[in-house]
Amino acid sequence: MRSRRDNAWVQWGVFLGVTALLSVLVWAGWSVINHRPLIPGFGGSSTEATDNVRIGVTDMPESLDIRPSAAAGNNGDATDPTAIDAVSPAERLLIGNVYETLVTVDQQNRLQPGLATKWTVSDDGLTYAFTIAKNVTFSNGHTLDAADVVWSLQQAVNGQAANQSTNQSAGNSISNADTNSLGNLASVTNPDASTVVITLSQPNPTLLRTLSGKLGVVFDAEAGSTDYATKAAGSGPFTVRDFQAARSLTFARNDTYHGTKAASATVTVTKYDDDAALAKALKSGDIELAQNLGANAAATLQSETAKTDKKTGITVTKGATTSKVMLAYNHGTDSLLSDEQARKAFRYQIDAAGIASSQPDGNGSLGGPVSALEPGYEDLTGLFPYDTAQAQQMFGYFGDQYLTTVNLVVTERWRTLAENIKQQIEQGPRPSVNLEVLSDAEYAARIQAGTWEMTLMSMDGTDDAGLFVDENGPFHYDRAEAQQAYASARAATNDTDYADRMKAYARLLSKDAAADWLYARACFTAARSGVSGYPTALTDQRLPLANVRIG
Repeated sequence: MRSRRDNAWVQWGVFLGVTALLSVLVWAGWSVINHRPLIPGFGGSSTEATDNVRIGVTDMPESLDIRPSAAAGNNGDATDPTAIDAVSPAERLLIGNVYETLVTVDQQNRLQPGLATKWTVSDDGLTYAFTIAKNVTFSNGHTLDAADVVWSLQQAVNGQAANQSTNQSAGNSISNADTNSLGNLASVTNPDASTVVITLSQPNPTLLRTLSGKLGVVFDAEAGSTDYATKAAGSGPFTVRDFQAARSLTFARNDTYHGTKAASATVTVTKYDDDAALAKALKSGDIELAQNLGANAAATLQSETAKTDKKTGITVTKGATTSKVMLAYNHGTDSLLSDEQARKAFRYQIDAAGIASSQPDGNGSLGGPVSALEPGYEDLTGLFPYDTAQAQQMFGYFGDQYLTTVNLVVTERWRTLAENIKQQIEQGPRPSVNLEVLSDAEYAARIQAGTWEMTLMSMDGTDDAGLFVDENGPFHYDRAEAQQAYASARAATNDTDYADRMKAYARLLSKDAAADWLYARACFTAARSGVSGYPTALTDQRLPLANVRIG
């Protein structure tokens, strides 16, 4: 017969066994949640590899200051005068990683909740009520609430005003010029700690999109005399651990982040001199990920991966952007392109579809000022098919003295494409093309002075087609019908009407040959085996890195 002592030992053994089993289950659960292998050193990447991701780029800011009040060029960007609405390296790296915006966008450029978890818009499109996420703190420990949102929007308005040399009022009652991207603000108030109400004097269907960018960043109103050039106290999934101006930027996981924590403990972004150096660093293993790799370097990497019998372990991904390459026309009265007949003839003379398919960074023909990732997109490539006979017939309406030479002014970036266009235009007996390849400074001066007829540019943003009816814009396009169509789109009170009206406006511009929109541009990302969670689209605009990890 078993003694009480034996029974006690049996009971104690059962207790220890159950305790051990529970410990194993808890460890397994914790491992799954935190992406750790169940047994350290087995079943996954090492802690060091998983917790540190190295990324290479070819541009790096000299300053972390992305506030609208920052002086032009304060981010240390090598500004491309042929790129309109290009995002600075500082914005691209910090927004979504260190700083958060009221609204954000996904990889398809669709609006998504940001610090505002939801919002409502009045039927007349004049009142926006945002619900601000609760229990949010900045990385310095300060609480983020609706008061910070109001303060940040005030700074944005004042900053925009400073850059425009206009006088804007501060306080909760904000009025601003139509040229301000926020557009027709009447007031911004916070009735309570989790609500922000924006009222407009006129509808602005692009307001939410604007609030997903630099003007929608929420800064800490209590930050005091922070040196924004070297420090950044945001509410995002990362903090800035180290910044070497124009060289590197290291992010560290923000363990107080209100959302899903970053997958990697640190992410180091390093600048390389050019695409060749970037590709070399990726192949050697110095970095795990190359973002915004040039099209030619990406093609070379992809070719090497396809041809070698031994796997390189590198994956190249082509992603969509909102960047649009166009042959811009100067509509000034002294320009040949002020004539509608001439503009249309040039569109028939140039093989836009062939150019689109031959460009390394091409992502499809365009035909109009709105890309496939923007509201109001329509395939307009059929309006001016490649037809040299039609072009020469239309050129025949002009006398020999009027139709002689057209000036094509470009920077070195566009030399090869410009030479192709020159060759296509000169297939017929006339006109001839005077191609000028200028330095960036010379080019900017010529565009400003209006002493050009054609040029190659990229328009990189969303909803940027309005530049064609901007009286201060570079194109000098003056057509009342287009201005009315764009004004109608801007007066839309809901997204559906705005998209429909932008579609009508874009078609009108294209039919009038306001420019020759050649193709949509792609962006390229290359990653070593085992890297996941990285963005592949719109990387010329933003680089959200919270989900990037190895293993």
